[in-house]
Amino acid sequence: MIQVRHIDHVAIAVRDIAASAAWYEEMFGLERRFADVWGDEPPFMVCAGDTCVALFPTEGDPEPAPGRGAAAMRHLAFVVDRANLEAARASFEESGTEYQFADHDIAHSLYISDPDGHRIELTTYELG
Repeated sequence: MIQVRHIDHVAIAVRDIAASAAWYEEMFGLERRFADVWGDEPPFMVCAGDTCVALFPTEGDPEPAPGRGAAAMRHLAFVVDRANLEAARASFEESGTEYQFADHDIAHSLYISDPDGHRIELTTYELG
């Protein structure tokens, strides 16, 4: 059996990789890595700790994200502590960013969409 350590990255297609990289950096504090190797060539890797999102340009005219009936990634989730979840909620409300709250019994989550409509979840298991 193969023993996996952790997810290295999730690759997503975006319309404008530079703008998307900036959005992930500003919204979640992710840092761009490997620019010294790849420069402005894709992918743009934006990371927090050992977790990265690889941004690739779309090919052709992008289609809308598939609905729940399609076999596709439904969302990308980042774990945060309770204080950061509440700070994110306040930031979203202050900036007018649309979000949804979900109580999953074992976790609380906020959902937003990135500039290309990918669903992003911030979740905490600190319910107290």
